[in-house]
Amino acid sequence: MRGLAPPLWLARALLYVFSPNNHNSTSTYHCASHPVRGDKSSHERDDMTQEKRLISAESVTEGHPDKVCDQISDAILDDLLTQDPTSHVAVETSAATGVFLVFGEVNSEGYCDVQSKVRETLRNIGYTSSEVGLDADSCGVIVAITNQSAEINQGVSRLSAAEETAASREERYEAQGAGDQGVMFGYATDETPVLMPLPIYLAHRLAYRLTEVRKSGEVPHLRPDGKTQVTVEYDDNDQPVRLDTVLISTQHDPEVSQEWLKAQLKEHVIDPVLGEVLGDKVPYEGYRELVNPTGSFVLGGPAADSGLTGRKIIVDTYGGAAHHGGGAFSGKDPSKVDRSAAYATRWVAKNIVAAGLAHKAEVQVAYAIGVADPVSINVETFGTEQGVTRGQIAAAVRKVFDLRPAAIIDELDLKRPIYLATAAYGHFGRTDVQFPWEQTNKVEELKAAIAEA
Repeated sequence: MRGLAPPLWLARALLYVFSPNNHNSTSTYHCASHPVRGDKSSHERDDMTQEKRLISAESVTEGHPDKVCDQISDAILDDLLTQDPTSHVAVETSAATGVFLVFGEVNSEGYCDVQSKVRETLRNIGYTSSEVGLDADSCGVIVAITNQSAEINQGVSRLSAAEETAASREERYEAQGAGDQGVMFGYATDETPVLMPLPIYLAHRLAYRLTEVRKSGEVPHLRPDGKTQVTVEYDDNDQPVRLDTVLISTQHDPEVSQEWLKAQLKEHVIDPVLGEVLGDKVPYEGYRELVNPTGSFVLGGPAADSGLTGRKIIVDTYGGAAHHGGGAFSGKDPSKVDRSAAYATRWVAKNIVAAGLAHKAEVQVAYAIGVADPVSINVETFGTEQGVTRGQIAAAVRKVFDLRPAAIIDELDLKRPIYLATAAYGHFGRTDVQFPWEQTNKVEELKAAIAEA
């Protein structure tokens, strides 16, 4: 049968003749080595380099179903840490219409009334009646929390309470291994005063303000669920040059018109936030404004969509501007490096940028379960170093920062009930609350380490 196969040139010719895209009599047949359909001419490629470079990020309000679950998990964590700072906690929450399932593993001397904590959290968010889609006092709560695995616990804590009290700091740091393996990232950039990417920072500020005007009554008829999204144009130097789009979707009472809602949000949410955050630094005249683009948004929260702890990890971090190791934060005590090391790497990256060593920095760290020292530490500055090399910055980081889990916990004082506040509007770059990983207290030490190298 091989002798019946057409020659290669004939097969190519037939493919060309019968192609629906090659029926123009003036066309010229191209071999595979020549430009084919879809290739761009040099002129077209030059035009493409002039196209807008648009970067977007989203945030959600505390009434979003996934964020509701994050807050419940962190409220339980905070309650246990208040009673026993050495608590080991890994609590997840899932939500569906009218019911919550709280599950996970705990090792603690404290006790949390989970049913009461769930209802308290829901009331604080604003889910107080079936009219808004959920009644905190009548919804179902199922609890399935068990003891932490003894094997995991022994890998994390090798010292008894008495031994830990008698041990030196170095002995304690070496004795506490990572709670799990994993890779974590931290990031900072000087495009905003809080050293966060502008799109996620602005999206968070809009979401926070949306909740503020709802809870204060400044804009009536709003309900807890909501989302924001921001698109910013960047130049070839990675600097924001123009606001392109603002999108807000918010739950509301059925009696309001979309025209009224748009006017209220522009006056009380969008304009104040843009004026405060952008001012005269980034132009925003003529930006596109989208409010509830699908129309009415009456049914929201867990009544409209299921929720789950840890499903907004990009919202929680840098809006997609940096890598993410995949581990979520909420419901985890600081022995879990998914959380504590992500905070520590943000702390490191922020100090690098605050010290003027680079315009932006991303720090990666990796751990093995039960092992104290990181498996690896990497510093990336994207060619934005200022008068130093990336290698010098990395060496200074290793000298100044101790990234063993127990050292992170001590340095940032993480055995405190501070986590519920992180569970909505981002874990980084906040202006409404002060988190220890946002401090720039290592700037001078980094500079000194560079000078001594």
